[in-house]
Amino acid sequence: MDASHLIHILLGIALFGLCTIAPSRSFPIREATVDDLQVAFKQNKLTSKQLVEFYLREIRRLNPVLRGVIEVNPNALDLADKADRERKLAKSPTGSLSKLHGIPILVKDNIATKDKLNTTAGSYALLGSTVPRDAGVVQKLRKAGAIILGKASLSEWSYFRSTQAPNGWSARGGQVVNPYAPRSDPCGSSTGSAVSVAANMAAVSLGTETAGSILCPSSNNSVVGIKPTVGLTSRAGVIPISPRQDTVGPICRTVSDAVHVLDAIVGFDHNDGVATRIAAKYIPPGGYAQFLKVDGLRGKRLGITAYPFFGFPKDTSPSLSQAFKRHFLTLRQKGAILVDHLEIDNYNSIIYALRVDQFMVLEAEFKLSMNAYLKQLVTSPVHSLADLIAFNKRFPRLEKLKEYGQNLFLGAQKMDGLGSEFVMKALLNLTRANKDGFEKLMKKNNLDALVTPLYDAAYVLAIGGFPGISVPAGYDTDGVPFGICFAGLKGSEPKLIEIAYGFEQATRIRKPPSITFI
Repeated sequence: MDASHLIHILLGIALFGLCTIAPSRSFPIREATVDDLQVAFKQNKLTSKQLVEFYLREIRRLNPVLRGVIEVNPNALDLADKADRERKLAKSPTGSLSKLHGIPILVKDNIATKDKLNTTAGSYALLGSTVPRDAGVVQKLRKAGAIILGKASLSEWSYFRSTQAPNGWSARGGQVVNPYAPRSDPCGSSTGSAVSVAANMAAVSLGTETAGSILCPSSNNSVVGIKPTVGLTSRAGVIPISPRQDTVGPICRTVSDAVHVLDAIVGFDHNDGVATRIAAKYIPPGGYAQFLKVDGLRGKRLGITAYPFFGFPKDTSPSLSQAFKRHFLTLRQKGAILVDHLEIDNYNSIIYALRVDQFMVLEAEFKLSMNAYLKQLVTSPVHSLADLIAFNKRFPRLEKLKEYGQNLFLGAQKMDGLGSEFVMKALLNLTRANKDGFEKLMKKNNLDALVTPLYDAAYVLAIGGFPGISVPAGYDTDGVPFGICFAGLKGSEPKLIEIAYGFEQATRIRKPPSITFI
């Protein structure tokens, strides 16, 4: 791809050129939940078209500063009209209207959509490429009647190009900004997904996580994020890092919204057959919404440790410590059993695996997975990781190569698959760390969930493919949000949802950002 071709593609993309009309004045859309919106639809107080118009207007107003949306769907209003017509006929493609029917959703820009939207992971290298099909989760969203509003921005290549770039930066999207505290870290790679729903630029969103990229931005932007058990949601059509750790999950303003999205996207996908077939056994009959119980904390055994990566280390800030002491009291008052002072065997070897072995294996997996993804594209200017490295060298200003480099790309390119002695040893160490760490802790103490501040358990959950839910837990003295994370064993989403919903309903901490700096 030469510079003139690149400029031609850029000029051909109208990101925010859609006309908008004033939204319905009879229904307050801002902060409305999926359930609220469905009631408004039913009572003829709102249409999907009015809803889409509202979010397009907010994107035009806020996105030039927040940079949470990388591209809007030029067909969004047409899809909204279609949803309104289906509602009048009380029909949808599945024969009944789902909770997400007519609801606009942003999907992270590493999740493929076979439409007029690009799928680029925030890089110009994939601009104008053609995917073979919708990602598996997007297929399920469309089947549920959801409206693909656009693509959420992200840390470029899901933060696997360079360790020097700030969280939330990509060449295409620019720097994503935390709407609560613009100088604070938006965190993780699913930054655009979290910021967009926090600032009411979308009803709900999808993110992806390899090691913290749902839990981390959810915590830092005062929203709810569900990191599902690996395989519970399909990764087919998602620009990859690691098939062992990658997962797709919802990022929303409330637990109930996140659960409605989760219900829509879980299940078997033949394009991710092995993982989704194994995890399908965890999906409860009747779905996940049945576990939205106000008294969901009652009788749950919740573990607390004082170890970094597992809980509350001794150097936790005073304001954070005080906030969580109050939360522990609330958990007890709502019937939870808190199991404190838990010990972790072989802690030092577990931390070494998390910090060293995990990184080595991810580099090996990334090269294999990325090459496979690029080769299956219908059209693309790049076909391998080596091509991506060469593209960045060819367009250094466009990709800010001098400022941020591409050390992760270069390190991964040197790897020679998963068969080397060092990588195999690292994989074995990760397996041991998983068994001797989180899994042993949970089973030994008969825990329903581990409670951690912020997203501290993310790396521990990553190596085992375990689920977690982050819920807003407060704001520090500078107004920066922080979350509480409930983490469990594979397939424990029903218990985690009960716990997270019970905590959310007991505390109702989340508040919308004032965004006074715009």
